[in-house]
Amino acid sequence: MSEQATPWSDEFLLGYGPMDDIHHEFVELVHAMQVVGDEVFPVLLDRFAAHAEHHFAEEAAWMSAGNFPARDCHVEEHEKVMASVREVQQMVAAGNIEVGRRLAVALEDWFPGHATYMDSALAQWMVKRSTGGVPLVLKRTVTT
Repeated sequence: MSEQATPWSDEFLLGYGPMDDIHHEFVELVHAMQVVGDEVFPVLLDRFAAHAEHHFAEEAAWMSAGNFPARDCHVEEHEKVMASVREVQQMVAAGNIEVGRRLAVALEDWFPGHATYMDSALAQWMVKRSTGGVPLVLKRTVTT
């Protein structure tokens, strides 16, 4: 299990509120899958799968409604992630918790790039359609 789990950070903000909210939940669930006990992991994985189904369907609906140019590529990437999640759910149900933990690490690694390159374009598209401008994102600086 990853000792370096990445919780939510303002660095993930894209400036489209509904997307930022659903991304926050995604990041928190992935983090939880990395730190929760084995006995709870299968339930949490199922909760994550339900979240991801809703999350990806929501983004697909935004893309379809707005005739987003990169829709097919974006949806295809979501479908590949869901195929992996479903496959891992079957393995976890058979008792292989470790493969589920590896999925959580892979999702943690995947998300920042996906958000930066694919979701940020969608966020800009959605904000431009609704306001005529681009998102303005104010990010807090965390000091230690």
